[in-house]
Amino acid sequence: MNHYFKELPGLEASVDEVLYMPGLNAPDDRPFPFVYYITIRNRSAHTVTVRARKWVVRQKNGEVIVVEGDGVIGQFPRLVPGAEFPYNSCHTVSQDSRAEGAYFAQTDDGQIYVVPIPPFDLNLPQWV
Repeated sequence: MNHYFKELPGLEASVDEVLYMPGLNAPDDRPFPFVYYITIRNRSAHTVTVRARKWVVRQKNGEVIVVEGDGVIGQFPRLVPGAEFPYNSCHTVSQDSRAEGAYFAQTDDGQIYVVPIPPFDLNLPQWV
């Protein structure tokens, strides 16, 4: 993923919490929903706008789910130096899985940078 884009030192994402949420709607083929909470922080000297995201969710059986799209939760957060953008969203899976990905942010001068999303596990509770 980092082959074409470089990272901007100080622009980072953290996974703050991951929760299994059985009460949420989920498709029949991926009936287990997990809500994840992420914060994108801009500790660089540049103002950036988050333009896109890419998620790769690898399920225990080897199935890979790729999710790509513009912005983040329908928004294009603009982060001045020192700003952060916390949000939450959801992945649905059929079994224990691991999620990872990246955001793509653009500086005002047009440079595109990748912001890796640390991998995190989507493990079903023992009682499921």
